[in-house]
Amino acid sequence: MTWFVAFIFCLGLVSAEPAFDHRVHNDRVIGGNDARPNQWKWQVSLQLDSYNDGSFYHICGGTIIDAYYVVTAAHCILSSDAHKYRAVLGEYNLAILEGSEQFHRVEAIFVHPAWNGQLGLGHDIAVLRLAESVYDNGYVAIANLPYPGQILPHDFECFVTGWGLTDFGGSVPDIMQEAPIRVVEHAVCSQPNWWGSLARENMICTGGDGVISGCQGDSGGPLACITDGVWRVHGVVSYGPAGMCNQLRKPTVFTRVSAFMDWMYSVMY
Repeated sequence: MTWFVAFIFCLGLVSAEPAFDHRVHNDRVIGGNDARPNQWKWQVSLQLDSYNDGSFYHICGGTIIDAYYVVTAAHCILSSDAHKYRAVLGEYNLAILEGSEQFHRVEAIFVHPAWNGQLGLGHDIAVLRLAESVYDNGYVAIANLPYPGQILPHDFECFVTGWGLTDFGGSVPDIMQEAPIRVVEHAVCSQPNWWGSLARENMICTGGDGVISGCQGDSGGPLACITDGVWRVHGVVSYGPAGMCNQLRKPTVFTRVSAFMDWMYSVMY
């Protein structure tokens, strides 16, 4: 899967190397497999045209949360110029045009007001308004969201998806990746030999088994879990360890969507 490498390693976590760096364009989920076609219909490829020359490239993931809105990570916003971004929906293989894609220009960007560029302090979330409405072509869907304040229990299985690196220093996958990944409760993730104080209660830690993780390129993408019998997007990929992404006791960390729903709705409606 694509996971993003936080270009600022949160307050110097574990290593002097940069954490997941979203400026690296070749990232994916580690320990995953090719996703099933047309399975994760809410998944977005957020793409950037750095030089305004029409050359868009994948930088992060995202989630469709409304006919006009996508949620992603604040650290994925590299420019305040909304017109440099587009959201590609119904995407599966980045290398070919399959006919399932919808290409939507971004019209406005809303970054959480408490985001200050430090991943370890949280609030790593942004909402994008699309210029045109998403339409149902059989390959896209609006994600179900959790209940406000909902907390996932320890060891609960979810899925991380995206086009991030499949291994440290590896190649970019053309095909969307998926991997099952288990929740690490805050009481564990905040222990000193895990993420310590960098694990906040408005985050979700997952993995940390040294096998499965998100990685560069997955940033901003969804954490999908079945709760109350329905697939819901509970998290937005935020950060992981510097160097190798799948380090023991250094879980992939997501912004917890259920902690930010009031703010999300305030900028959407």
